[in-house]
Amino acid sequence: MELQSSGKVGRMTTTIEAVYERGVLRLKEPIALADGTIVEVTITTSEPSGEGKTPAEILLAIASLPVEGDGQPFSGRDHDKILYGEKTTR
Repeated sequence: MELQSSGKVGRMTTTIEAVYERGVLRLKEPIALADGTIVEVTITTSEPSGEGKTPAEILLAIASLPVEGDGQPFSGRDHDKILYGEKTTR
């Protein structure tokens, strides 16, 4: 849990994980709030949604990616040469 002061009197910001189940957010740990306290909720998901695609669809999209790029002269084979220059023999 992360606590921050918002600079406004009587306000506190708390970051806590929750799980969304059957239309309800269930906090993963208890917090000290009085019953009836009104809070603001900002949702940030922790896991990518996959945009509704099945694992098979995701793997098919990955498999269809080009191996060496789009015809550009640079490829992964040139990585070390670009970063470190040509090898010289001593």
